[in-house]
Amino acid sequence: MKKKIRVLQVIPELGYGGAETGCYDLAHFLPEQGWKSYIITSGGALLKFIDKKKVKVFKLPVKSKNPFLILLNAIIISFIIVIYNINIIHARSRAPAWSCFLAAKLTFRKIVTTFHGTYNFNGRVKKFYNSIMVRSDLVIAGSNFIFSHINDNYGNFFLKNKRKLMVIFRGINTNYFNSQKILPIKLDKFSKQNNIDRHKFIILLPGRLTLWKGQKIFIEAIKLLYEKNDIPSFEAIILGGDQGRNVYKKQLHDLVQQYRLSKIIKFIDHCAEMPIAYGIANLVCSCSYEPEAFGRVAVEAQSMQIPIIASNIGGSIETIIKDKTGYFFKNKDPNDLANAIVAVMQKDYNSLKSLGIEGRKNVLKKFDVDKMCQTTFTEYKKLIKLS
Repeated sequence: MKKKIRVLQVIPELGYGGAETGCYDLAHFLPEQGWKSYIITSGGALLKFIDKKKVKVFKLPVKSKNPFLILLNAIIISFIIVIYNINIIHARSRAPAWSCFLAAKLTFRKIVTTFHGTYNFNGRVKKFYNSIMVRSDLVIAGSNFIFSHINDNYGNFFLKNKRKLMVIFRGINTNYFNSQKILPIKLDKFSKQNNIDRHKFIILLPGRLTLWKGQKIFIEAIKLLYEKNDIPSFEAIILGGDQGRNVYKKQLHDLVQQYRLSKIIKFIDHCAEMPIAYGIANLVCSCSYEPEAFGRVAVEAQSMQIPIIASNIGGSIETIIKDKTGYFFKNKDPNDLANAIVAVMQKDYNSLKSLGIEGRKNVLKKFDVDKMCQTTFTEYKKLIKLS
């Protein structure tokens, strides 16, 4: 009888971010290959969508950075590994990675980590804390940008040990992010609920409200657009929750009021079905002024065949084909962003249609979730020496 391999993924929370959706997708992919799938997390919005018949979920405080809880989690995870005969542990963040590392040592199991960000460090202690992400048997980088970051800052961990570092691009569900699958009635309902005039040119900036995501740069660019006379009527939407950053959210609202843009810029906290938000947009922007590890917004927009303008740094450079599937603006430069938006506004229908088609082709070829899951599955098999 064929041995049933068991994989345990550990992630702080199952929200709607790239790391979280990747964990969710892989967890449901593994049972389709005849493997058993387990997740440890502290909670999150995606939990309610987990198919409990396919994936077993354990709730532990793995998002905590408290050293005592990290150690306690390691002990509990060790028991879970032994009781459920786990073969591979896959950690997706630093605090749980320390618990998983200790548990893997105690139980002699293979451990995988996915490096989802650059994890800034400003001293030896912080760098040591971050280094847990490269102490595994297999280290996965979500983009070439992250691969280079790991090599530049943690390369010594691979020179002396039999560890493997490789790129597995994040993937998205291209069947879900598909403009052909959206019901028009849902677009109308979302527009009415949020008072969006779809006769105007809609510019969308998705992403949680945090400084480095560049919402202030976006607002500055919209101010410059508003001062122009030779462009179509437009509305701008900033879509994303503040996740407790109330002060920053107030700063954004104050800036909009200061520029008298309250009739132009709308704030929407949440959209349960992101394809609908993309579906009402004529243009999507990604204004992050720190490098995105991958740049999920850019990939989702391309999959939805919507033009994308992104800052010219980080993972977005790898996911967008310049002038073919999207455009770039100079990082932190609202003037350049405004000019790029105007250039898209002035393009004819056929040019934008072609851009959308090429964008979806690009995503289907490189960034589809099935490709990500299949590649990860293949590496799992190599790790435990399955043919």
